[in-house]
Amino acid sequence: ALAHSSRARQRPLTGEVVVGMADQELLYPIAVLIDELKHEDIQLRLNSIRRLSTIAVALGVERSRNELIPFLNESIDEEDEVLLALSEELGNLVEYVGGPEHASVLLTPLETLATVEETTVRDKAMESLNKVARALSVPHVLEYFVPLVRRLASNDWFTSRISACGLFAVAYARLPPDAKGEIRTSFTQLCHDDTPMVRRAAAANLGKLATAVHQAGEIALLKSELLPLFTALSSDEQDSVRLLAVQNCVSIAKVLSIAENQAVVLPVVRAVSQDRSWRVRYVVAEHLCELVPSLGEDLTRHEMAPTFVRLLQDPEAEVRSAAAMKLTVFAHMLVPEMVLTQIMPCVTEMCGDQSQHVRASLASVVMGLAPIIGRAATNQRLLPLFLSLLNDEFPEVRLNIIGTLPSANTSLGADMLATSLLPAVTELAEDRQWRGGLPGNLYKPPP
Repeated sequence: ALAHSSRARQRPLTGEVVVGMADQELLYPIAVLIDELKHEDIQLRLNSIRRLSTIAVALGVERSRNELIPFLNESIDEEDEVLLALSEELGNLVEYVGGPEHASVLLTPLETLATVEETTVRDKAMESLNKVARALSVPHVLEYFVPLVRRLASNDWFTSRISACGLFAVAYARLPPDAKGEIRTSFTQLCHDDTPMVRRAAAANLGKLATAVHQAGEIALLKSELLPLFTALSSDEQDSVRLLAVQNCVSIAKVLSIAENQAVVLPVVRAVSQDRSWRVRYVVAEHLCELVPSLGEDLTRHEMAPTFVRLLQDPEAEVRSAAAMKLTVFAHMLVPEMVLTQIMPCVTEMCGDQSQHVRASLASVVMGLAPIIGRAATNQRLLPLFLSLLNDEFPEVRLNIIGTLPSANTSLGADMLATSLLPAVTELAEDRQWRGGLPGNLYKPPP
């Protein structure tokens, strides 16, 4: 290895290496990689960045700390693609700079990367910062990581404050009370930041901090400090902030009792499910099934079922499509009678929906209702809908319904499958216009 060769003599972080002939073959590729870190060709720089661990092994832990990391920090690239790769690789270098005891040296270049304008680079830098923070000892967290978060959170440039939002939770449980108080105060300020994108970042990370506070056993602080933030963000003037309240509902509901969820989370669910922005309602449709168990069976029957029906009938096709995809999951939380009286009328209506995407979503899940409502109701009410979707004018709808045939076989029975479905499928398989899209197992004869 380069760092261990007694005959290797190098200038600081350069590819120029003076070695004996026996070592030349081994060292040459490493020297090339080091030189490529500064090359004009972006692809060569990328190649070298992605092999930072190889360079670090060759240099050894001391030279990696004292030369490689400072070099990377001083020569931050202008190309987003290179910055993204660097953000990822730095998070994997803890063991190559001497382990947790010296991992703090990685924080400086990552802090710089966490302030850049490109979102993907910042996100990857935050991910790596969290990874490094988990490796740090408590004294080093207090000495290096907490001041880093403080600087980012108070920076005038909004990108820094956005990055700070993703760093509060990772080390919270290991901090002393005064540092925890500073973390919560700083996070509260960001939740009320003037810049919507910062509030959005705070909303996206509120659930993580709430979980960390709960795991630290600070239930009273969770209720007195974080729940008011949750309520405020869920009614933010920006829909991009409000829609994240739904995901916060899921995280916060997991750490509260059913009674507390009914008092705190339920009002938010009521509001966002009828939000004026379809994007917010779309997220509700995606996540409602995750929330329902935390609200109790009684509320599920009397309030969440009507909420779900409302989403199935939403004016926006995107919302109806998202709700349709959760149809079977939600139906499993209800008694069969409620599925028949409240859900099935919506399913019948959606079979004729003007949007092909809604019908395609419905087609991919509709036969999952069969085991819930029973064979008789399936034959009487579900089978006609199945046949209707099977003859839909759009191929995606037909393909999705055909993909549910295995469950149809179980629910309908062989006789009904042979008399009602098999002729329709056979006709479809003979349609040359789109037969190539049929699953291969439809051509196989029954055993």
